[in-house]
Amino acid sequence: MIEASFLTKIYGDVAALSDVSFTCREGEIFGIIGHNGAGKTTLLKILSGLILPTSGSLDIGGMDLIRDPMLVRSQIGYLPEESRLYETMLVPDYLRFFGEIYGLDRVTIQARADLLLAQLSLQPDGKRIGNLSKGMKRKVAIARSLIHDPSILIYDEPGSGLDPMTTRFIIEYLKQLRMVGKTIILSAHNLAQVEEICDHVMILKRGKVVVFGTMPELREQFGSIRYEIWFIWPDGSIPDIDSEQSGNLWVSVAHSIEELNEITSSISSKGGTVERIESKYPSLEEILVKIGK
Repeated sequence: MIEASFLTKIYGDVAALSDVSFTCREGEIFGIIGHNGAGKTTLLKILSGLILPTSGSLDIGGMDLIRDPMLVRSQIGYLPEESRLYETMLVPDYLRFFGEIYGLDRVTIQARADLLLAQLSLQPDGKRIGNLSKGMKRKVAIARSLIHDPSILIYDEPGSGLDPMTTRFIIEYLKQLRMVGKTIILSAHNLAQVEEICDHVMILKRGKVVVFGTMPELREQFGSIRYEIWFIWPDGSIPDIDSEQSGNLWVSVAHSIEELNEITSSISSKGGTVERIESKYPSLEEILVKIGK
């Protein structure tokens, strides 16, 4: 479990973070989102032990990051948004190098490297890292973050700037890591992906927490369900119901059960046929826009 209490980070006269508190449970994917400059990367750097907060406390798996940062770092795998790789090295040598930094023996390093290369479908074919594709380089960076088998992963934009297939691969891989008990804290601009994989989401605004909860909790707080009624109107005429045409169907929107019943009754009484009704919830993007900058 990760427990952050009143984390604050001040640079000069600027508070990059102000009294940020949250709890992340073991074995979950925790998303941190917000507009540019909200403090996401600063928070991830604190969580990974790269920088210390100006004030506040951070307990990671029963260890105090502030008092013993080196011990905590051994349990964390960090993936920055821009990964600087040693481009003249071969992938196996690169992973071996970082395994040695973490104090692993050769047998363990080889076993971990072989496992990660297989799991990530990494087939460098003897190429040096600098000659790999952008997607392959990102996979190498992920493998590096996992070489010491950490229990906690801190990932900043893990799928940013990659082709759709590689991004999807990484998203599915994160789900697999959760299934084996890894705790993952990530940030991402692709809010649909955050919505898909995160158990809890925290929204930062100007360095402060404005929202924290599950997606159902966020939807309940910042939006309401709407219903799309898809129907056929007789004789090809234009319905006298507030609606828009989509192909051969018309669609009308209701914002309550009462309004839904009124519209469906009106459609039926005038000779129309309801084809389907879809429930729509506000997306994470709509919630973020509503919160504003």
